[in-house]
This record gives sequence, C-alpha cells and structure tokens, in this order.
Amino acid sequence: MTDSLHVAMLASEMVPFAKTGGLADVVGALPKALSRLGHRVTVFVPRYRQVRDAGKVQGVLQVPLGGESHEAVFSARDMDTGVRVVFVGNPRFFDRQELYGEGNRDYPDNSLRYGFFSRAVLEFYRSRGERPDVFHCHDWQTGLAPVFLKTHLWDDPSLARCATVFTIHNLAYQGIFNSDTLALLGLPEHLRGSDALEFHGSISFMKGGLFFSEILNTVSPRYASEIQELELGCGLDGVLRLRASDLHGILNGVDYDEWDPRHDPHLPEPYSSEDLSGKATCKNALLDAFDLPRLPELPLVGITSRLVSQKGFDLVVDAWQGLLRRPLRMVILGTGDRSIQDGFRALAARMPGRFAVRFAYDNTLAHLIEAGSDAFLMPSRFEPCGLSQLYSMRYGTPPIVRATGGLADTVKPYSPETGEGTGFSFAAPTGQDLLAALDQALAVYGQPKAWMHLMRNGMAQDFSWDRSAEGYVELYGQARAKT
Repeated sequence: MTDSLHVAMLASEMVPFAKTGGLADVVGALPKALSRLGHRVTVFVPRYRQVRDAGKVQGVLQVPLGGESHEAVFSARDMDTGVRVVFVGNPRFFDRQELYGEGNRDYPDNSLRYGFFSRAVLEFYRSRGERPDVFHCHDWQTGLAPVFLKTHLWDDPSLARCATVFTIHNLAYQGIFNSDTLALLGLPEHLRGSDALEFHGSISFMKGGLFFSEILNTVSPRYASEIQELELGCGLDGVLRLRASDLHGILNGVDYDEWDPRHDPHLPEPYSSEDLSGKATCKNALLDAFDLPRLPELPLVGITSRLVSQKGFDLVVDAWQGLLRRPLRMVILGTGDRSIQDGFRALAARMPGRFAVRFAYDNTLAHLIEAGSDAFLMPSRFEPCGLSQLYSMRYGTPPIVRATGGLADTVKPYSPETGEGTGFSFAAPTGQDLLAALDQALAVYGQPKAWMHLMRNGMAQDFSWDRSAEGYVELYGQARAKT
C-alpha cells in the first residue's frame, strides 16, 4: 500500500465555489477521491467575489513579484470530505465580476493575477517551513508554480527539489502574455528562451508548466496522443513530443455523489436502471421548462455546453436544414460565440415547437437536461476528456459524439448486431457526418427494446473517480522519484 501523501493542489476554479467549465468539476471531485484513498489533500483556489464562505483566516503574507509585494490573505475551510480548501485572497486581483474576463475579453492583468496566485501558494508553505510531497498544478493559471520552484526557490530549505505534476485540461488555452511579463513577475531573463517560456515572441504560462514539471498528464489517453501531433498540438506539439516519456493520459471520472439519477435533488422524480419510470417525468418537466409541447411524442436531444466552435456547435448550426427534416426536438443550454448563439436562436425561431434555447449557466437545468433528454449531443472538434457524455450515460441518455479525445475513449459505438455499445459516434467534423450519426440514433430509438438495452448499457458503466485517483497517486510517485 502506498504511504500517505500530502498533495498541494493548485487550481483556478473548483466546485462548489467557482466554475466556468469542467476543470472545476475535476478539482472538486479528485481531491475527495484521493482523501478516500488515505491521502491528505490541500486545494488552493483564488478567493473570487462569488466565494461566500472562505472560512477562518490562516495568515497574511507579502508576496514578492517583480520588485513589488502584494498582500495575500489566506483563509481555509475543512470540507466534510476530509479535504482542506485554502483561499488566496487579494481584492485587487480577485474581487471581480467574473473569473477570467468580461464581455468575451480577458482581464488585461491576468498574467499578474495568476502569477501572484502561484507564488502565493509557494510562499504559504515556505513561511511555515512545511513541505508537501507533491504540488499538483492544473492548467495555465498555475503554470508558473513549477517555474518559481525551479528558479527563485531552487535552494529554499523547505521547498527545494519539491516534485510537481502538471495537468493539461485544454491545451488550446495557454496563458500567452507579452514579453514584458518576465520583468513584471520578477522572473530571470534566461526564461525568455525557446527552451523555457518563449512562445512566438510572447510568454506562455502553459509552456512553463510543460517544461518545468517533473510529470505531465492530460485527461484522457487519446488526447495525450493527439496533442503530440500538429493538428491538435496548438503550437506546443514539439515540446510535448520532447516530454513524451513523462506525458500520461488519465481519464477524468464522475462524482456520482453529484451526478446520479437515483438521488439527484435537482430532478422531479428519481429513477434507476431497474426502474426507469421517473425518466418520463423528467422529460415532461424538461419540455415544460423550455415551453415545448409534450405532444406529439418525439425523441428529445439535449445539449449543455459552452457554445463555441471547439465544441462543434457550428456543425449543428450548419446542419439546420437536415435537423428540421428529422423527427426530433432539441433543447440547448449554454453561452458562447455570438455567431453560434445567433444560429441556434434562428433555428428556434424557425421551429419554436421543436427547438428551444437558453443562453445561460443553470446547474439545476443542466441536471434536468441530462435526465429528461432521450439522447445527448457532443459534436466536439476536439475534446480533452469531456464530462457530459459520462453524466449522460449514467442518466440513461445515450450520447451522440464525435470520435475524438476522451469522447472516443469513453463512448463505445452501439452495434445492433451484438447489442453492445453505449452511444453513437461519427468521425469527420462535418454536418453530414453528424446527421448520419443522428440518423443511427433515431433508427435505434424507433426500436423500444433495443433503445432500453442501450440505455442500461450506459447506466452500467463505472467512471467513478476512485480508479482515476489511483492513477494520479502513481504519477505522484513518479514525480517524487525524479527529484
């Protein structure tokens, strides 16, 4: 049995405190699973305006950055899961309306905000003379933590040679800033090289995490392979090929305490694979929520996502004529690119009894969509892992996905001949291929016994976090062995 570890986890968001996407779900669930395995986990997140209860103040420090210092107020909450959450507070940086920016524009000082956050976490341990076994950093917002460890703190009595694991949740978001960022954060000039933070004349926080961490991983095995190729490498494929022996893919899990139709408080009636009767109640509630008629009886396709081209929803908009010809209804929840929102809005206006949209984030409605839909659509151009397809399988809502990244790793195409499979997939990112997969789903939906079997196939899948957490513990051991 692995000895108990102290894991210091850094992330820019975490449920239930602050969320813009799947990163928050992962950071909310993985520490709980690690705690169940007997490990001590301390999660550090910024104290954003929406954090209502940050717990008791643990201390105040001056954090040095580029010749200046900025005050960090640390407060902590001990969760009933055994996880401690430490909030890093500074009103100048984090008391804002949104997490990363407003009006589709990033905050111009994000480099300083998240450089401060990473350095503050390290100073928290340094001030206490305490050393975690491993720092686990998530995405570009924490990419400078391993950089600071290897530069400013390389000979620190507490933190010297401390191991780091860096997780890539989405390589497309890299934290790229002007070249004056080095001086702004007090980082040495030699980091301006191509073998450090330089990225086409700018500075990349993501690249810092990739170059300076002992072990790298991303959130599905297939995506770990895809990002080493030019098409999905986002300009960092060469770096990732260089670090290939240290790059791993661990599939995200599902927090079944939060996502399970048997005990989901957001649903009007629970249900299970043994008794599916409550799913019809959920469907009617979902139709009512979107002001769609309950009759005639048509299959209902659900979407809840960021409405951006990465998620493939421009394909859905482009296929509108084909969608209108098919016997289905569709509900869409999310926000994103204006052009995609306008396309969905036009589709709903053209056929208001069959297509409905809600441009918002609504957690209760997201749960109802998973439960009340007959099928769930995820046509992503690329997808590091994806969580919604995992939720939809547990809710007996077969997913229709593009075969990329974690979607290909988790959704097994249904075979009418054998009855095996958990959903439907298509290969090319085109409206034509999307419609072909949708037609396959509609054909099986027309066979109630086959569809019921498909639903139960998905509900029987186990994507719990415990297995994934064991994989992370192995990575922590590998990281420690390299220091």
